[in-house]
Amino acid sequence: MKALLRTTALILCLSGAAMSAHADPATDAKFETIYKTEWEWRGKQMASDEDAPADQRGGGLPDVSKAAQDKKLAYWQTVLKQLDGVDTKALSPEALVNYQVYRFQIETLVNGQVFKTYERPLAGDTSFWSDLGYMARGSYRTEADYRNYLKSLNDMPRYFAQNMDNMRAGLKRGFTVPKVSLVGRDVSLTTVIDARGEDNMFFLPFKSMPSSIPAAKQAELKALALDAIGKSVIPAHQSVLTFITKEYAPKAATSIAAYDLPDGKAFYKAQSREYTTLDLTPEAIHQMGLDEVAKIRAEMFAVMKEVKFDGDLKAFLHFLRTDPQFYVTKPQDLLDRAAWTAKLFDGKAAEYFGRMPRSRFGIYPVAPELAPFYTGGRGGPGGYWVNTYNLPARPLYSIPALTLHESAPGHAFQMPLAMENKGLPPFRQHTYISAYGEGWALYAERLGDEMGIYQTPYERFGMLSYQMWRAARLVVDTGIHAKGWTRDQAMAFMRDNTALSEHEITTETDRYIAWPGQALSYYLGEMAIWKARARAEAALGEKFDIRAFHDTVLELGSVPLPVLDAAVDRFIARGGTSPYAGQD
Repeated sequence: MKALLRTTALILCLSGAAMSAHADPATDAKFETIYKTEWEWRGKQMASDEDAPADQRGGGLPDVSKAAQDKKLAYWQTVLKQLDGVDTKALSPEALVNYQVYRFQIETLVNGQVFKTYERPLAGDTSFWSDLGYMARGSYRTEADYRNYLKSLNDMPRYFAQNMDNMRAGLKRGFTVPKVSLVGRDVSLTTVIDARGEDNMFFLPFKSMPSSIPAAKQAELKALALDAIGKSVIPAHQSVLTFITKEYAPKAATSIAAYDLPDGKAFYKAQSREYTTLDLTPEAIHQMGLDEVAKIRAEMFAVMKEVKFDGDLKAFLHFLRTDPQFYVTKPQDLLDRAAWTAKLFDGKAAEYFGRMPRSRFGIYPVAPELAPFYTGGRGGPGGYWVNTYNLPARPLYSIPALTLHESAPGHAFQMPLAMENKGLPPFRQHTYISAYGEGWALYAERLGDEMGIYQTPYERFGMLSYQMWRAARLVVDTGIHAKGWTRDQAMAFMRDNTALSEHEITTETDRYIAWPGQALSYYLGEMAIWKARARAEAALGEKFDIRAFHDTVLELGSVPLPVLDAAVDRFIARGGTSPYAGQD
């Protein structure tokens, strides 16, 4: 905790004006050696993901054994001690910002090991097994790529067994996901188990292989893939299904509160800080949520008045959830509407952003094995996934806000900009801090109103419903984990205040139950960006340039919110110019 307080104080007191004028190159070099050494080591310990190119993933899956987890804790604790030995007053301005971001990352990694979050390797719509689906959807170009992929497939039994051993350790001490969070999760396993041979999702990369690989070699690789699926992939998934249903779920926690877990209050505090980057009490966050819910309700009433709806909010929400005009009957129609919204943004992009990513993104349906309990959509470098499962739960009026959040200018825009920013060290290019990333994506939703993306009052209400959804999360997450709320109580609050369908209310509430603190990041992050923008607009007056402001926010990569505040202070101090001024 002393380390957390030290970092918070460091960030808060260091704006652009307060940075040291006595930079010492040797101190910068000392810090650079620390983070470069650790970053290289970290990459060898952590699982790759869908954002990593196939040729950079290598083969095999990471070691997640208890011994490996203990080594991680010891290593990162050593790194923290090394950071304590850096004289921050002697760092250059650029290195000092890097230090602030990096220290937060290391503290977060240490906390994860201290609280043994690896003993709960599933949360909401993620899990150690379903997260590997990115491999089947990856891009493979060379024989080496395919052989690395095959190595990963054959490594599943060992990797799955280590995760189950960790879950058994958590089960023994009462550190499990709540029982209710496991309901329906067997679908993500049975979908793989029941699909044999070439019908299995993990065979997908072999269905269309590059012509540069000779036909005989292609045949050999395909045969090896079928062997791996039969001998490694399916048995590994079967072992998890048996473990979950026979051993884990029957003994999983019945309480849904993080406070009821071992050392629960400290655990929830650490989770809250990881996802918000702020030191706020659950009581303060809960009240902020209630205040924001009240503000957004007033905006909702204005839209109801605009469309001349005769009835109260509850009646209007029922109308939105049930009227056929707001729903489609074909998955492709939902994907088409998402694509159209993305192109509407393209037509406005140059008015609001000076620098845009070179990376493009595609729009895809969520994989069927995940869709039943997956969120409405998800986006990142190269892709925007729209959930087309249960179309009566996917209203058209929510698609514009969802698209702005998950594609551009949200996740599929912000994350590539960070990755393409060669002025940042790798630990800022390729990591994600939720308060910043989700805060930016939620800011992008409301920015859509300013950009003219919402074509009807109902679409604007869809945006407000999404804003309400995230504000309600502040109430619901703290209610569940710190204030003794029941699942039904949380669902009722969501039902009474948002236009989400009953299906989404259920899946989202269960996600918050299984993933303490993550739901807090969105609205607190958005509030920080809007407050920073208001501060800049007031200070700069006519000099304020929205494109330069957005460039200033986005060129940071993913950072703690106090670091963002300090960057906007520097933006104001330099007269509102873009950080890229003179570079293009």
